[in-house]
Amino acid sequence: MGENKRRMLAGEWYVPDDPELRDDSVRRAKLCDAYNAPGVLRDERRRILTELLGEVGAHVNIRPPFHCDFGYRISVGQGTFVNFNAVFLDIAPITIGADVQIGPNVQLLTATHELDAERRRAGWEKGVPITLGDNVWLGGGVIVCPGVTIGANTVVGAGSVVTRDLPDGVLAVGNPARVVRKLE
Repeated sequence: MGENKRRMLAGEWYVPDDPELRDDSVRRAKLCDAYNAPGVLRDERRRILTELLGEVGAHVNIRPPFHCDFGYRISVGQGTFVNFNAVFLDIAPITIGADVQIGPNVQLLTATHELDAERRRAGWEKGVPITLGDNVWLGGGVIVCPGVTIGANTVVGAGSVVTRDLPDGVLAVGNPARVVRKLE
C-alpha cells in the first residue's frame, strides 16, 4: 500500500497523488457511471451498489445520480432512502444508520483541507468521519461537514449546514444548523 493511501485510511494529512488512490478513483468512476446510467434495472443497480460501497443493508434505495470519492468507505444501514443528486465524499468513513431518509442534493463531506496556504496549494488534505444515527432525516440540500455525528431520530431542515454534532431526537435548522426543539 502506498504511503499516501495508508495516511488517508489512518485519517492523517496526505497528498492524494498515490497511484493506488488514482486506481480507486477510476474504479469508483466506472461503478458510478454504470449505476447512474439510464435504464439500469433495480437488481443490477443493487449489484453495482454492493460492489461500490463498503456495506449496504437490505432494502436500501439510492436514487441516481449518486456520486462519491471512493465508495468503499461508505456504510448504509437497512431501509435507508437517498434521493437524487447525493454527493458523499468518503475520504473518511461515512456511516449511515438504518431507516435514514436523505433528501435530494444532500452532501456528506468528510474531506477537509489545510488552512495554511502553502500546504493547501501543495494539495494536503485529510478526512474526518461522518456518522448518521438510525432514523435520521436530512431535508433537501443539507450539507454535513467533516467530523459531524447526527444522533438517532434527529431531523435536519432543508438547506441547513451542519457544522457540529447534533444530539438524538431534535429538530435542527439553519446555517449553521442549530437545535430549535426536542422531538417526541
